Amino acid sequence: MTSSQPDLSTHVIPLGTPLSALQAQEAFAGLSAREKRYCHYLARAAWEGAPICLLQTSPESVPVFLLLREVFSRQTPASLRAAVQESVTEDEFRSLLLYTAGVFTNMGNYKGFGDTKIIPGIPKDKMEVVLQASVLFREDSDLLSRLWGACSSPMYSLLPRERQLGLGDEGITTYYSGNCMRADAELVQSFLKEKGLEAYNTRVFKTVVEGGKAAKYELRFASAATESESLGPEDDVAPLLGDHTHNSTHIVVTRGDYAPLMEKIARNLEQAKLYVANEEEAAMLESYIRSFRSGSLAQHKQGSRHWIRNKGPIVETYMGFIESYRDPFGVRGEFEGFVAVVNKAMSSKFQQLVQSAENLLTQLPWPREFEKDQFLRPDFTSLDIVAFAGSGVPAGINIPNYDEIRQNEGFKNVSLGNVLQAAYQDKRVSFLSPEDQELFVTLRGPAFEVQVGLHELLGHGSGKLFRIDETGTFNFDSTSVKNPVTGEKITSWYRPGETYDTRFSSLASTYEECRAECVGLYLCLNRDVLKVFGHLGPGAEDILYVNWLNMVRAGVLGLEFYTPHTKKWGQAHMQARHVILRLLLERGGGLVGVKKVTGSDGRPDILVTLDRSLIDTRGKAVIQEFLLKLQVDGRFRCRQLPL
Repeated sequence: MTSSQPDLSTHVIPLGTPLSALQAQEAFAGLSAREKRYCHYLARAAWEGAPICLLQTSPESVPVFLLLREVFSRQTPASLRAAVQESVTEDEFRSLLLYTAGVFTNMGNYKGFGDTKIIPGIPKDKMEVVLQASVLFREDSDLLSRLWGACSSPMYSLLPRERQLGLGDEGITTYYSGNCMRADAELVQSFLKEKGLEAYNTRVFKTVVEGGKAAKYELRFASAATESESLGPEDDVAPLLGDHTHNSTHIVVTRGDYAPLMEKIARNLEQAKLYVANEEEAAMLESYIRSFRSGSLAQHKQGSRHWIRNKGPIVETYMGFIESYRDPFGVRGEFEGFVAVVNKAMSSKFQQLVQSAENLLTQLPWPREFEKDQFLRPDFTSLDIVAFAGSGVPAGINIPNYDEIRQNEGFKNVSLGNVLQAAYQDKRVSFLSPEDQELFVTLRGPAFEVQVGLHELLGHGSGKLFRIDETGTFNFDSTSVKNPVTGEKITSWYRPGETYDTRFSSLASTYEECRAECVGLYLCLNRDVLKVFGHLGPGAEDILYVNWLNMVRAGVLGLEFYTPHTKKWGQAHMQARHVILRLLLERGGGLVGVKKVTGSDGRPDILVTLDRSLIDTRGKAVIQEFLLKLQVDGRFRCRQLPL
């Protein structure tokens, strides 16, 4: 397809797409009455913040969401289907249900995993037939008319810029006003660096002034407070509010973005605070409340410190502006809030992995100097999600993302057990031989469990960022530590105010995911690791094989997330997996094969193959070399590499 002719299969959810529900009843039922109340108010806080994701996605996401919510909150799908039985086909109505599920799942009309726009598979005129037959039309036709008027055109539009998220002419973003380009993002970022600030909970709005000769930027902090008066000694945002000049450019700092929603989050956290299990939870929630009311990222960081110290809670939670995957510039965070209950059986396996972590770190292919001075043993638990407010539910999480906390104070890892269980209910498998398909369907769940554990704990959890502080003190021996690739002295490092995200910008997430995925592939070759998860003998060898097979197959699937006419990737994990596939194809010496074949239906297909006998030799050597280069360039060279 050309840029003027979109491939609808990329934007319409296929009719065969399965729907999976996360099973959390058993986990919630096992809580005490006090824990249930704590869980309830945390979940309320997360879901009160969920509409922020709509506002962070596209201009039309809010009316699209409200329209679908109003339609299906007033009647059941079966009732609505009966009302249009004669005029709308079964496939058309199912397409509407899938579109609705897609918008609700992604909290917007762009995929949370892939960043491409979703449009309805039901034609626009048939959509109008459904709406006019709905209870909403009978009960509040004015509301229906306003919502449909606001979203009917953009809901179906697939102009080149609208097909994916992006900055400037390359896509849609609401982290920045529509007239912002990369140069604008860079200018505001340099202002933040000058002030010693990070961008996680901000947005940028540009106004052209002086007859088009100059620009004025508004840097807006998310907060319940809209006024400039200080909210107390912890309010470090108030002194920043107002006008600034940076590089001869006018920048005004404001707060109050998403103010009503931020206040609702804070109020529910105040209710949750009545049912905390310990002082760390109370201090955590208090810091979050201050952060959400004032816009202070420092207070959110303080809450994250208390969260790290709260070891082994029965009810686990984290919320705020967390992941920067969807910001085209890679520094602003999407709102996310999750609440979950610990799965004790699986958590015990992950704790065994934590106990082995210090030994496993020594087996990674870089010198000791490239690891933290002391490994800070994290919590690593398997959780059953009760509520996850965001643009999609991951299989595992390693947080917080603040560099200085991860480096010096620690982090937590979580594997989301009921997410993994739901993900592998779908038995459809493409691109594999019948023999590989059978093994893959049987073992991909436990294999991915191993990969998630290694990816989160020892992928994201490994490595040291080489820094110099404000006093000129290095956090490494600058006189003796050498680049293990070149053997030369190290001459670059992270300077005050610089973070991994700000240095690598839009490539940061992909680069880090690539490193974490390679750590998982590399360390799963250690059979002692597989024993931790209960895999021994031939069964362990099959798990290892399926883990590598899953990665190379995902590399092919990753092409779905690449937009040829903009030459942009829409998802960091999938770009990373494609990089690994390309690496193994080019340097694996026959380890991996991808070839065009004719499928059983007579249509063109692809077959992915993996030579099991070469994984421990050629495969290991290739990943080892690549992993070392990823580690070296990310830890101190601080430069973007073409992946």
